[in-house]
Amino acid sequence: MLGGLALPNRIIMAPMSRHRANLDGTPTGRMADYYRQRASAGLIVTEGTFPSWMGRGYLFTPGLCAQGHVVGWRRVTEAVHDAGGRIFCQLMHCGRLSDPLLLPDNADPVAPSAVKPDPSGIYAICPRVALPYPRPRVLSTQEVYAVIAEYASSAALALEAEFDGIEIHGGNGYLPMQFFATNVNQRNDAFGGSVANRCRFMLELVDAVSAICGPDRVGVRIHPGQSFADVSDDDPQATYSYLTPRLSERGIAYLHLSQRDVGWDVIRTLRAQFDGPIIGGGALTRQAASLAIESGRFDLAAFGRAFLANPDLVERFRNGWSINRPDPGTYYSQGLQGYIDYPPFFQIGMADQVNPDEALI
Repeated sequence: MLGGLALPNRIIMAPMSRHRANLDGTPTGRMADYYRQRASAGLIVTEGTFPSWMGRGYLFTPGLCAQGHVVGWRRVTEAVHDAGGRIFCQLMHCGRLSDPLLLPDNADPVAPSAVKPDPSGIYAICPRVALPYPRPRVLSTQEVYAVIAEYASSAALALEAEFDGIEIHGGNGYLPMQFFATNVNQRNDAFGGSVANRCRFMLELVDAVSAICGPDRVGVRIHPGQSFADVSDDDPQATYSYLTPRLSERGIAYLHLSQRDVGWDVIRTLRAQFDGPIIGGGALTRQAASLAIESGRFDLAAFGRAFLANPDLVERFRNGWSINRPDPGTYYSQGLQGYIDYPPFFQIGMADQVNPDEALI
């Protein structure tokens, strides 16, 4: 069980941006095909989905803040459910990692504080265009609460679209992580300063979304100790050791963590502070995931690139079959190639394949 959801296996399809939505963020029929192909996962977590127009950070990524988005996503969830799968929607607000070209009325991106990312950094507003980060506009206290309300409204639309739950993206340098980070959050109100205040945004998000979906249908993804897009924390172990027990108290469905080496054992440390299921991820192989689950290090294993290139990944792992190697050149393109054309194991003309216990890089 994961929250209130019975899973057939412990293999999770990790969220992966694929840039195949329409320009207005509406999911397409090919997206329904893509997720349906992978419905044998214990749980699918969708690519990052903007919960409000001001949360958008990239072209061709999906949204969930309009009725057209609901219609598009319902095609996806129906396809997954018809194939026997389960699917959570990952809500992802990019905060300062956006650009006026992408936002309503050419608005400036918003953030906890008006701290401009490293000017030497670049980000892609589509796979082939790179611009320096702009300076964000600071959210007022009232606006912070309005953003939380936007997440709740998006969660309500997710239920309307028949998702099984919500994952709140609290990593990768996006808005919740910007509130955690000491180098970005320079506020002096209830959402800045102390560890408790910097964690308040995430905790209030969880409360607001839980009020819509129920806490057992809400997961949280975080990246403790990692630095993304010039977003970092002076003492991440203190920050996330404050946050995690409070997420546990709320009875959420799961905590989604990365195994990346950051100088301290994130999963071991936070596992002791969280009573619910832990999803572990980060360049896992079949063997590494099996050992981690058997040892109790985490409960479920998330696979990204392996699932991207292997719609039948569960069956391949179960039988020890070789797996397709993904094509990085098609990760973020808008075409069908490298999206819904990866062959199942027995199809003639198989793609380049590797041992299932070999890491995909």
